[in-house]
Amino acid sequence: MVKMMKNLIGFTAMAFAFTCVQAANAADNITQSVVPATVAAAGQPLAPVRDVRLSFADVAPPPGSFTLRGVRPEGQIEFGVRSDEVVTQAQLELEFTPSPSLLPVESHLKVYLNDQLVGVTTISKEQLGKSNRIRMDIDPRYITDFNRLKMQLIGHYRNICENPANSEIWVDIGKSSALTLRYQRLPLQNELSHFPEPFFDSRDNRPLVLPMVFAGSPDAEQQRAAAILASWFGGKAQWRGQTFPALFNQLPPRHGVVFATNDHRPDFLRDHPAVDGPTVEMIDHPDNPYLKLLLIMGRNDADVMLAVQGITQGNILFRGQRIEVAGMRQLAPRQPYDAPNWVRTDRPITFGELKQYPEQLQASGIQPYPMTLVMNLPPDLFLIHSSGIDMRLKYRYTAPQRENDSRLNISLNNQFVQAYTLVPDRHQGNEVLHLQMLQGLFDSSKALLIPALKLGAENQFRFDFDYTALLASGSEGQCDTYNIAINHVVIDDNSTLDFSGYRHFMPMPDLRAFASAGFPFSRMADLSETLVLVDKQPPPAQVTTLLDALGHIGALTGYPALGLRLSDDWAQTRKIDGDLLIVGTIPPELRDDTKINLLVDATQSWVKQPSRTVPLPDMALPASDAVPVTHTAVGAQGPLAAIIGVQSPLYPQRSIVALLADGQPGFELLNQVLLDSGKRAAILGSVAVIRSSGVNSLRVGDIYYVGHLPWWERIWNALATHPIVMAIVAMLAVVLSAILIWRGLLLLSRRRLSPDDRD
Repeated sequence: MVKMMKNLIGFTAMAFAFTCVQAANAADNITQSVVPATVAAAGQPLAPVRDVRLSFADVAPPPGSFTLRGVRPEGQIEFGVRSDEVVTQAQLELEFTPSPSLLPVESHLKVYLNDQLVGVTTISKEQLGKSNRIRMDIDPRYITDFNRLKMQLIGHYRNICENPANSEIWVDIGKSSALTLRYQRLPLQNELSHFPEPFFDSRDNRPLVLPMVFAGSPDAEQQRAAAILASWFGGKAQWRGQTFPALFNQLPPRHGVVFATNDHRPDFLRDHPAVDGPTVEMIDHPDNPYLKLLLIMGRNDADVMLAVQGITQGNILFRGQRIEVAGMRQLAPRQPYDAPNWVRTDRPITFGELKQYPEQLQASGIQPYPMTLVMNLPPDLFLIHSSGIDMRLKYRYTAPQRENDSRLNISLNNQFVQAYTLVPDRHQGNEVLHLQMLQGLFDSSKALLIPALKLGAENQFRFDFDYTALLASGSEGQCDTYNIAINHVVIDDNSTLDFSGYRHFMPMPDLRAFASAGFPFSRMADLSETLVLVDKQPPPAQVTTLLDALGHIGALTGYPALGLRLSDDWAQTRKIDGDLLIVGTIPPELRDDTKINLLVDATQSWVKQPSRTVPLPDMALPASDAVPVTHTAVGAQGPLAAIIGVQSPLYPQRSIVALLADGQPGFELLNQVLLDSGKRAAILGSVAVIRSSGVNSLRVGDIYYVGHLPWWERIWNALATHPIVMAIVAMLAVVLSAILIWRGLLLLSRRRLSPDDRD
C-alpha cells in the first residue's frame, strides 16, 4: 500500500509542493523545516512537507569530504526515505575544486543516483584550480527507500600515454556540498503488520525521537514498562541515537506511544473503549491524520507490562489495527556477557556475525576502498597480561600483476598490526594472526618502539588492499598501453576472532564504561541484575532521563531490559543483590561523604576535589591521588547535573550509578548529554559534572574491583601497578632463595662430613 501511494503521489505532488513550503534552510548542518498541512481549493487537507539539507560534512564518510582520483575516481553518500514519506523535489549543490593540470572539457564529473546517470558537468578552463559551485536538479522518480548518490571523475591530463595513477588527476569535493530534499508525508493505514514503522523506521538516519505519553506522573510499574519499551526501541535505533520525551496528559507533536489503563488514561482517550486484557493498538492522532499513536493498554499496570513484553518478543506476529497479548514467558535465562551487540567471549566468533550489512567486507576498484569491521567488547575483559588474541583471517583477491608490490594492510583502532603480500599466482589467503597485547615492533634503522595495541569497548578493524598496478607509460611515438583491471577483494565471513578463555576483572568506579557500554548494568543483556531507584511522582524531565538512559543501554546491548527491576522505595531495593541505577534523589542512607562525592540540592552544591588530576583521560592515576583533599560549596542559578559512580555499601561486587540534577533545567541538560555522543565521550572517572558549557569529569574517591581473578593473578596485578613494592618483593625473594640454597648446601656438606658417611 505504501509503495503504491508513493508511485501515485510522487508525480502529482510536485505540482502543488511550492505552495506548501518555505525556502530551504541555508545552514550547512542537516536542517529541516516542517510546514503544517494547508487546505486546497477543494477543501481537502494537503500533506505536510519538510525540506532537508543533507550536508556532505554530516553524511559523507569521515572527514566529511573526499577527493576523486584517477585510481579512485568515485565517491558517494547514502540517504534513506521513510516509508511514510515521498521525495517530491531533489537538488544537488556541489562544491568542487579540480586539479589545474586537467584538460578542460575532456575532463568532467558524472553524477549517478542508484546507478542511474542523472547529470554531467564538464570542467572548463576557467574552473581549473579554483573552488566552484554548481546546482543540479535530480529527478525524484529515481529516489527509492535506500539511495546512493555517486560522483565519478572522468579525468585527463594529457592526450597520449596517460597514467591513471598520476597525482595530477584529482577533484576535491568540498564539505559544504549538500543534497536538498523535499519530503511529503503520506497517509498511513492503522496496520501493525509493518510495526515498528512508523514509530521507528530503519531508513531514517536521524536520531529516534519517540514521545511517551502518560495520564499523569507514572507509578513505578508504568515507569518500568516504559523503560523496557525504551530499551527495545534503543536496540532498534543503535548508532542513530534515541530520546523518549515524557509527556503527561498531552498529545505528542509526532508519532508517539501512549500508556493507559481502563481507570487511568489521558483525557484525549476518555471515550476510547475499555479493554479486556493486554492490548496494543494503532490509532490516528486526534489533531493530525498523518500521525499515529501506539496505544499500550490494559485493565491494570500488570496488563500494560504484559503488552510491552509482547511488543519486545512477539511483534513478528503483529497484524491488523489491534492485537491482544495472551502471555509471554522466558524459556531460558540469559547468561552473563551474551549481549547480541557484543563479541562472544565463550567461543570464537566469525566475521559474518559482526557484519552490519551484506557488502561490508567486499570492495572493488583499481584501488579498492578499505573495509572496516566494528567489534564491541565487554569493558571488564581482563587483557592486561594477555599473551595475545588469535585471529584466523581468510580472504580472496584478484591476483596482482607483479610480485612483492601489492599487500593487505591490517589496522586495529588506527594502529598498524600486520601486512601480508598479495601473491600473483594465488587468489586467496589463509592466515593465523596473533594480536599481541603487550608487544612492540622494532625498527632496526631507528630503534622505534610502537606502543602495545589498545582495546576499548568499541573497536574497529581496517583491511586495506593496496595494489601496485602496471599502467600506461612512455612518450609520443613510443607508448605502452594497458587495459585497466578492476580488482575485487573479499574478507571471508568465516574468518574468526577468539576472545574465549579471558577473565572479567576491572577497577571501578568507571563512568566511561557506563557511557560507552552501559556497564555494569549491561553485564546481563536483559538487565536482570539491575535495580532502578526512582522518585515518587517524578516530573516529566526526570522520567525522560530514565527512558533515555535505558534506551541508551538497549542500543549498546541490542536486547530489551526484560529483567529490569524498578522501585520507588529504598527499603525494598536495598535488600536485593544487584547493581543500582538511581534517577532523581539519593536516599538519605546513601548520603555518606565517603561514598558520594557530589550532591545536587536545588541551587546549592558541593564537590570534593582529588589531590591531583590529569589532562588526558587515558592516563592512570595512583589510588593515593584520588583521595579527596578539598571541599568547596557553591551557590549558583544555572542548571547543573551530575553522574556519580560509587561502590555499593551493601554488596562489595556491586556498583551504584546516580543520575542527578538540580531540577527541571538540570534534567533537560542531562538528557541532552545522554543523546550527544560527543559529550558522552567526556564522561569518565567517578564524577561527571554537567553544565551548559560541557562535561567535566573527575577521578575521586575509593577504588574497588569487580570480577574475579585467581589469587596469584591478583597479586601479580597489584604488584604491576606498584614497581617499588615489586622491586622490594623481588629482592626479598632473591634473599630468601639465597638463604634456602645456602641452608641446603650447608646441610649437604654436613652430611658428607658426618662419621656415618665415612664408613
